[in-house]
Amino acid sequence: MNLLEVLRTAAFALRGNWLRSALTSLGVIIGIAAVIVMVSVGQGTQAEIDKLVSGLGSNRLDISPGAGRPMGGVRMSSSSFFTINEGDADAIRRDIPEVEYVAASLRGGTQVVFAENNWSTQWQGVQPDFFSIESWEIASGAAFEARDYSSAAKSVIIGETLRRELFGDSDPIGQTLRVGRVPFTVIATLKPKGQGGWGQDQDDILLVPLETARRRLMGAMALPPGAVQQIALGVDDADDLSYVQGEVEALLRQRHRIQPGAEDDFRVRNIAEIIETRTATTRLMSLLLGAVATISLVVGGIGIMNIMLVSVTERIREIGLRMAVGAGPSDVRRQFLAEAMLISLIGGVLGIAIGVVGALVVGRIGSLPVALNGQVIGLAAGFSICTGLFFGYYPARKASQLDPIEALRQQ
Repeated sequence: MNLLEVLRTAAFALRGNWLRSALTSLGVIIGIAAVIVMVSVGQGTQAEIDKLVSGLGSNRLDISPGAGRPMGGVRMSSSSFFTINEGDADAIRRDIPEVEYVAASLRGGTQVVFAENNWSTQWQGVQPDFFSIESWEIASGAAFEARDYSSAAKSVIIGETLRRELFGDSDPIGQTLRVGRVPFTVIATLKPKGQGGWGQDQDDILLVPLETARRRLMGAMALPPGAVQQIALGVDDADDLSYVQGEVEALLRQRHRIQPGAEDDFRVRNIAEIIETRTATTRLMSLLLGAVATISLVVGGIGIMNIMLVSVTERIREIGLRMAVGAGPSDVRRQFLAEAMLISLIGGVLGIAIGVVGALVVGRIGSLPVALNGQVIGLAAGFSICTGLFFGYYPARKASQLDPIEALRQQ
């Protein structure tokens, strides 16, 4: 029998009991569909994590206050909440040569008004290196000058979202808007970045010089002299991050007069640690998905093997008749292997279709990141064929080893 005849005979045998064949392929259908959905969600999540990490920057450290929680119901002073200052940033810039950029910052939320338009946004008071660390580029106008930082100038640079909401199609450069109750002049706009890794609109931002933020936007909050909410560092070589982190921690402990064994009043966040955590999470997710895929396909394969063994038992007389008229063991083995592979292949095709639709539905209804991959779909199809081949071999071999005379005696 040639291959075409084998497949035609296998299809005819399966069609004779199509309901049982359909139920047999159900395990493969569920297994393949589950694998495609989970892998798609996993890869989509990984892509979102990659986007988040790249948005944070791989060569940076962030320093923030690490103390200031009220304890025992005692109200703490503002100096307990603002434990880092501009002097710390200047010391880092001066004493640690591996640090390429340093920028201290303050931030807050406010209402911004221009003519009859108003918009609630976030403002940040920044230093010059902030633009390099955060990869901001000027779209139109000019960046802050040195005198803007030193004189607490009432100048602002706005993001694309703020420009669109307040000014529409008109040119904002030179226009005056109110930030809270303070009038500011727009001197530049930023090139758009789009949505950030946390889902936030990165372009909904307003930048002012750091001293301007301290004097004019912090309101009634009594800040300690030179206090800031964050210090961001940019390192030229990512391999120096761990070394620079140790140097920064030692320098700040010295400046803050923290005794040995005492808790730091600051926190240093290393982006490399986030990358390592992301890598470990991705590896664990891959192992989990591999285990689930293996279990699902094994369960489906066992179902195929079980039904094929039942089919061999039911068709002993037919097998004996085929052998009596000239069919060899290899012909019988190929026929039953073809039947097992057809069941598995049909289940794989249906599983792929259901998996693709399921992944799209999960992405739309569940608001989960989904990334369909053609390689994963092709791999799933290959797995379905291999499942039929592997689990169908034993029943096919058992059928080919039957004695034709004993088989013909079966009733």
